[in-house]
Amino acid sequence: MNIHTGPVHSPAALDPGPFADALRAAITARGLSLDSLRRHLSERGVRVGTATLSCWQNGRRRPERPDSLRAVSVLEELLGLRAGSLLVLLGPPRPRGHGVGLPAGSREYRHILPSWAALTDLLASLGTVADTKLHIAAQHEQVLIDAGGSAPRRETFQVLRAHQDGVDRYVAIVDADPGADIERIDVEALENCRVGRVRRDPAAGLLVAELLFDLTLRPNQTHLIRYAVADHAGVECRDFHRGFRFPAGQYALQVRFDPAYLPVACYAYQGGAERELPMTGHHAVHINVAPVPPGIVGIRWDWH
Repeated sequence: MNIHTGPVHSPAALDPGPFADALRAAITARGLSLDSLRRHLSERGVRVGTATLSCWQNGRRRPERPDSLRAVSVLEELLGLRAGSLLVLLGPPRPRGHGVGLPAGSREYRHILPSWAALTDLLASLGTVADTKLHIAAQHEQVLIDAGGSAPRRETFQVLRAHQDGVDRYVAIVDADPGADIERIDVEALENCRVGRVRRDPAAGLLVAELLFDLTLRPNQTHLIRYAVADHAGVECRDFHRGFRFPAGQYALQVRFDPAYLPVACYAYQGGAERELPMTGHHAVHINVAPVPPGIVGIRWDWH
C-alpha cells in the first residue's frame, strides 16, 4: 500500500483533542488498519506493536518515552498530518516514579523480570498494567513436584488489598520454566474469581491471565482469591520464585516433592542472600517472609 505523506487538512479531527481521539480520528480518516501502520512504522525503523497502537488510540496508555514520541512523529507523517499536530496534544509528561499513586517502595517490572518488555506488551494487549491499583496483603502458595522433577500444579491463595478505586480484577503472571511450552500451561480459577482474557508470548515463555472479581473494590478494601496454574509442559523444574512490585504483608511458599524423586539440597533466597532449608517428613520445604519487601523471593533446589 502506498501512503500519501503530504499534509492533509483535518484540523477538526485534531482540535481540541485529546490525543487518543485525534489519533483514532486520523487513522479512521485514512482508512488504515493498525497492522498496516505497524508495518509502515517498522519500514521506517520504528518498532511499535499493534496492541500499543490500540492502547494509544483508545486512551488506555499514552506515548511518553523518547522512542514512543519518535513513533508519534512518524505517525504524523504516515497519516498526512502537520508536523507536531499530534505531539502537541500530549501535553507535559505525567508524573512518573515509584511513589506516584503507588505504595512507598514500589518497583517496576524491569527491576524484577528479565523479560519485562514482553510482559509490558502482553499487559498492553489487555489494556492494563496489572497491579497498579492493588497489592498483596498476604499470599500462601504450594508447588507440587512430581516423580519426573516437573511442577505440574501450583495453587495460590491471595489476600489482595486495593490502594486505588475501581479494582475488579487481578492479573496473574506466569513465567515458564526454561524450555517449557507456554501453550501447555493454563490458569484455573478456584475461589472468588473467574478467568477472563488470557495472553501468551511463546518466545518469552510468559502468560498473563485476568482473574475477574464479582465486585468492585474501594480503597483499602480486601478480597480473597484462590487459583491454580496447571503446567503440562513436563520440563524439569529447579526453582520457584515470586516477584513483588510492592511491599506485602506476608508470603508463605511450600514446595513438596514426590518421594520417588527428591533433591539433594534446597535453598531459600531473597535479596542476594541464601540459606539451606531442612526437609520435613512429608518431603516438603517452605519459607515464610513477613513483611515482604519489593523484589524476588524463592526456593531453589539441586537434583544431583
